[in-house]
This record gives sequence, structure tokens and C-alpha cells, in this order.
Amino acid sequence: MRLAELSKRSGVPIATIKYYLREGLLAPGRQINARTAEYDEEHLRRLRVVRALVQIGRLPVATAREVLGHIDDDSLGRTVRMGAALWALPQVPDPDGEDEFVERARAEVERMLERLGWSNAQALSTISPAYRSLVTGLAAFRRLGYDWDIELTVPYARLMHQVAVLDLDFVETHASEAERVEVAVLGTVLLEPVLSALRRVAQEEESARRYGFE
Repeated sequence: MRLAELSKRSGVPIATIKYYLREGLLAPGRQINARTAEYDEEHLRRLRVVRALVQIGRLPVATAREVLGHIDDDSLGRTVRMGAALWALPQVPDPDGEDEFVERARAEVERMLERLGWSNAQALSTISPAYRSLVTGLAAFRRLGYDWDIELTVPYARLMHQVAVLDLDFVETHASEAERVEVAVLGTVLLEPVLSALRRVAQEEESARRYGFE
């Protein structure tokens, strides 16, 4: 297909497609002559992925390029490949300094991982952005005077493990390694807002059940 048809089928303006090509988010088409290239279904699929990351997930172009680079890197094993792609996504800032709240939160997270038996998560704790985000969030909560301890954190973690099982069960329904990593990233970018919204809807439902509408 030519560029105009690619634009029509994808819903992405021609100027935007050209920008994605220049930025390396989309592979060049097959050159027919000096001014014309031809694109295929793989270009269309990748363009939809790019659009989801940039327009819906609101990733900066440089971040999207890094994420896509990890998705395409078949020299890595699945766990490393998936981790690299997910870790390239925007993260909560690292803990601000090493005050008592950060230290207590880190100790609490370590106790939680030990109780859950999550030895792999413990092994990744020094490099995992998710681990640092967890410490940052718990430290901020404690700094505000809320005593969120391990007895409250563990039940949430167990529920999140069930979500992770569902996530990876879905990932494994896809054939190629690139598709599996791609859908894991898209699931994070596109489904996290859905999961957050479901939590809020559930809170509204439970609040109404407990307290009514007064």
C-alpha cells in the first residue's frame, strides 16, 4: 500500500506518519522509486502500536522509541526483554533522599516480599523501577501520618499477583516473542487506567452499599 492508503487505514495523518518514520518509530517502506515507497500490513500494525503508545499512552517519542527497541530485540530472553521494555516506561520518581520514612518503607517492602515468598522480586529490588516506586509511595503515605503496614500491604500484593497471572496468561496466547512483549507493554500502558477506573467504580459501589447516598 502507498502512504496515503496507510494513512487512511490507520487514521494517522500522513505528516504524522512521516514524523514517525524520521524518528525511527516506524520502519521505512520498500522503496519503489526516489519519491515513492510501499508499505505492508506489518507497517499498519506497528503504526497502530505507535499511536497507542504516543497518543493514548502519552509517551514521549524518545520513550516510545526506546520501548519499541526493546520489543524488537530478539537477542534477549523473554523476562529480560519484557522487563527492559516495561522499565523504559515512565516511572514514579525515586525516593527523595534516605530519611526515616524511606528507610521504614524499604524495610516494610522487604518484609512483605519475604512473607509472600517473592524471591525473584527480592533479587530484582536493586534495579527494579517498580520496587523503587513502591518504596516511594509507601514512604509518602507514612510521611502524611498514615500507618500503612505489612498487614495491609500483603492482601493487596496477593490480589495484584492474581492480576499478574491473568496478564501473563493473556500474553502467552500470542505466537511470537515480539508479540508477547508488545502486548505486555500495551497491557501496561492501556490497561492500567482501566484497572484504576475499575477500582474507583468498585469503591463507589462499596461506599454506596455501606453508607448509602446521603
